[in-house]
Amino acid sequence: MSHSHAMALLGFIIAGAVAGVFYGWYAGEAATGIGWLGTLFLNALKMTIIPLIIASIISGIGSIGDIRQMGRLGGTTVAYYFATTGIAVFIGLLVVNWIQPGAGIALTQTEVPERILAKQDTGISDIFLSLISPNLIDAAAETQLLPLIVFAILFAMALTTAGDKAKPVFAVFDGINEAMMKLVIWIMHLAPVGIFALIAARLGSVGGGEQFMAEIKAVGLHVVTVLTGLLIHGVVLVLIMLFVARRGFDYLLGMARALVTAFGTASSSATLPLTMECARENKVDPKAVKFVLPLGATINMDGTALYEAAAVMFIAQAYGIELSLMQQALVFITATLAAIGAAGIPEAGLVTMVIVLTAVGLPLEGIALLLAVDWFLDRFRTTINVWGDSVGAAVIDRLT
Repeated sequence: MSHSHAMALLGFIIAGAVAGVFYGWYAGEAATGIGWLGTLFLNALKMTIIPLIIASIISGIGSIGDIRQMGRLGGTTVAYYFATTGIAVFIGLLVVNWIQPGAGIALTQTEVPERILAKQDTGISDIFLSLISPNLIDAAAETQLLPLIVFAILFAMALTTAGDKAKPVFAVFDGINEAMMKLVIWIMHLAPVGIFALIAARLGSVGGGEQFMAEIKAVGLHVVTVLTGLLIHGVVLVLIMLFVARRGFDYLLGMARALVTAFGTASSSATLPLTMECARENKVDPKAVKFVLPLGATINMDGTALYEAAAVMFIAQAYGIELSLMQQALVFITATLAAIGAAGIPEAGLVTMVIVLTAVGLPLEGIALLLAVDWFLDRFRTTINVWGDSVGAAVIDRLT
């Protein structure tokens, strides 16, 4: 879409988000009545994810052609993800050690929700097993993106060795990719209303502004810590954008529609179609868009990783448990790996937090402390996740 059109739409989306906050704040419970509009928008986005990811990765690898270049692209991408996720976790640990949000918190709620208890057997081997799905249709139905991406990469690499027979197959996936991008542009026009409804209904479901403020106050310093960490990491990513990717602030502005949508939907995989469209309009090399972004939405979770580290330390402080440098190093490693292993599902942070808490032997009850504000922080960390992917696409465009 044209630049002026895109800017107008961005204005409407931001207005929708702000109006959603006001409406949900003052209308309280009543605001949940418009939740279905948000669900409609979210479902429309999610509908495009599976065909878009498969088509874009296959057509992206097809356009690379040479398998050696593919290795360089993949290697650089994974290196970028590991580096930025590591930086995020490090910032999270620094901020939480500095602010000490958990010190002196009264531990009240000790009920661990069922859905978390169900996750406590998740281990590192499960992360490796999650790479390959025995049933692709099942993986698609459950929106497990990682096995689909692995399959698409292997399938495309096999295709590149098939010579002339592969050309029409790549052409088909090119066509599907183009059509999906058109569809995403149409759905994007629903974003102002969809994001308004999503935010309003979410605030309404906790009982409006008054209730929400009470929940925030209970773990106020935790919220301050996480938001400070995310803000610092956001700035670090801007510096990477300026100095490594050599892109100006117009790039940030160009990605803004995807970032506000990430805030509204709290799901990096649901935002992926928009992230890809914004990157395309920002003249990022199609190879980087088609390969880096789908992979990023699944395994590059800077915000989530930072949150993990900060939350685990918060729980340790609340229980008065001193974590040694070695244990903090363990938190660093586990949070980085867990963030890469958790696919882009809402509240994936909770699953990975169970893994991190178990690794350093902290009680799972601590999670109950943070659940009340988790949905709120989830929006901010998703926005940083998507921003990390966006900068990644620009960096890899520049470096490969």
